[in-house]
Amino acid sequence: MKLIKLDAIDSTNDFLKGLSNKQEVQNFTVVTAETQLKGKGQMGSKWDSESGKNLIMSALVKGFLFDHEAVFNLNVVVSLAVIRALKKYNIPELSIKWPNDIMSANKKIGGILIENSIKGDGTITSIVGLGLNVNQLNFHNLPRASSLALICNANFDKEEILFAIVSELEAMIIDYDAKSSFLWTEYSNELFKTGIPTAFSDENEINFMGIIKGVSAVGKLQILLEDDSICEYNLKEVQMLY
Repeated sequence: MKLIKLDAIDSTNDFLKGLSNKQEVQNFTVVTAETQLKGKGQMGSKWDSESGKNLIMSALVKGFLFDHEAVFNLNVVVSLAVIRALKKYNIPELSIKWPNDIMSANKKIGGILIENSIKGDGTITSIVGLGLNVNQLNFHNLPRASSLALICNANFDKEEILFAIVSELEAMIIDYDAKSSFLWTEYSNELFKTGIPTAFSDENEINFMGIIKGVSAVGKLQILLEDDSICEYNLKEVQMLY
């Protein structure tokens, strides 16, 4: 793993993407920043982070995805890498809020943004962005956000957590072909609110009750409805109400 440390940058994802477009970049190269001026979340949302307090990172992953229909496999291993690493620090009630939020109980402590690009030879290169709230203590106007420090009343070493996450990620990618079924089962078991009757809102803002059963091979959320049918939803088609 090669680590590039930056003080301030618009976006670690954009920086690493630009670097990989200009030159050959080693697999699992990681870029971190103390301050990210234009951090991005899912669907163009902004990711705000107090300078120097949190883990802001992007990692290059290549040689893993070869089929655009299977891109969610990377979401699975990245999410699990974060969960497995944080369990070593005894962070309580960890889960993955589909598709890419990391939760502790009902508080969001992290978010993942994966950007894939298909090269001319058909290979897929991925930039994995992670924002993890580590030592930040104030989240003004963000009642659902928290950090490891707030949850555990302790200070954490951001770089130590970084290495733990990347180590888990590399190991899972290396073993993925042999353990894919197990990893998908583990991912399903770690889903936020899985198996619990939960309120949702669809793209037409119609509220309904359902039970999360899992995620399809292409990354759609599978929800058991009140009529016992299972419906699959893309990211923009459903919102959890909690």
